[in-house]
Amino acid sequence: MARSPLTLAASVTSALPRVGVVGFGALTEGATGRYDAAVADLDDGRRVVVRAPADPSSASELAAEARALRALTPGVRGLLPFRAPELLGEAGLGETRAVVVDFLPGYRVDAAHLPSGRGAATSIGEALAALHALPLSIIRTEGLPVRTPQQVRDDVARLADRAAATGSVPVSLIVRWKRALAADELWRFESAVVLGGAGAASFLFEDVDAEPRVTGVLEWHGLSVGDPASDLQWLASAPTAADDVYAAYVAHSRRAPDGLARERARLYAELEFAKWLVHGAEAGRADIVDDAVGLLESLAAGVRDDDIVLDSALGVDDAIALLDRVPASTAAVDTSMQTDAYDPEELSLWVTGDIDEDEGGSAADSDPVPVDAPVAPAASHDDTSTAPIDISAWTRQTAAPADDAEVQADAARSSDAALKRWLAD
Repeated sequence: MARSPLTLAASVTSALPRVGVVGFGALTEGATGRYDAAVADLDDGRRVVVRAPADPSSASELAAEARALRALTPGVRGLLPFRAPELLGEAGLGETRAVVVDFLPGYRVDAAHLPSGRGAATSIGEALAALHALPLSIIRTEGLPVRTPQQVRDDVARLADRAAATGSVPVSLIVRWKRALAADELWRFESAVVLGGAGAASFLFEDVDAEPRVTGVLEWHGLSVGDPASDLQWLASAPTAADDVYAAYVAHSRRAPDGLARERARLYAELEFAKWLVHGAEAGRADIVDDAVGLLESLAAGVRDDDIVLDSALGVDDAIALLDRVPASTAAVDTSMQTDAYDPEELSLWVTGDIDEDEGGSAADSDPVPVDAPVAPAASHDDTSTAPIDISAWTRQTAAPADDAEVQADAARSSDAALKRWLAD
């Protein structure tokens, strides 16, 4: 049962014992039910937000958020061109804890409605570049997660294998993802401080000189050292603004160039469908599994003519290696994993119709009243994929006599030529 705004407001006085609450209201943040949230006005003039987890998985996420906000010391915050929530206190609330942070003013814009050109799009790119430029020592000192490029790659491989083991992922997608995993060039990046999966809803805007600017960033629970591309994966659901966001990000970046960041971001975005599938399988939720299967099938249909990685980045040896990694059967295996909370409506932005939603609905509306912004099925997908591959036919081509060296050499040359033609298609 959801907690009332009154109950949440009462917890503020426990977290901040020397202040009184003079007003409160419900707060809807587009968190798909992961939290109960309210906004409260204090007798010292401040406005705060109080959140409590709705289930055990969101409890761990909220605890991670509190830990990350503690890592943002005044010195760290001074390096950023935007505000982050300040952790004000915590209080027990039944069997869990409520977290109180200061209220950040501003408005949010849905990814599908984010306009191109100078303004919101370019400001997001600049904000991400500043975040990714933070010293890695900030994360290491606080004991937050630190992942190398190889660890990131291994995590992606495990997720792809677990999704494939459910037997519900189209083979063309499995091969597409394995091709990306086999391309060494894709994984040569410099780790950075990341939000660990930023989305359009992470950014708060205010109009500065009649132009929208990012003035606040929310959702810090994934703060870590990892792949900067993880904070760009949401661009797949912002087709109008994606190029301008990325161009501004590159222009303001102080890091070594990463020519394949958008390709990895695209891979991560596709793998959100795989996470949704594995989450459903782990939870024993047939409805989630069916939803994920539908999304994956639509994705496979929409990305059949392209590839995540250009053929020039993938050699013959890479292709042979990835074929070895394609599961030979769909026998059930343990699909347990640590998952974030998933938003099926956000995932469906890739494969369904247009959004019918107001651009508002932020944690930043001026009055402490409910801010509900229901999301309708939405948006579009990007056509970046590969054509289906007949693996069995290619395998038959590579077979050669074992006792005739000359015939075997001719067959090997023919096999290599066939594979090169396949890669060039």
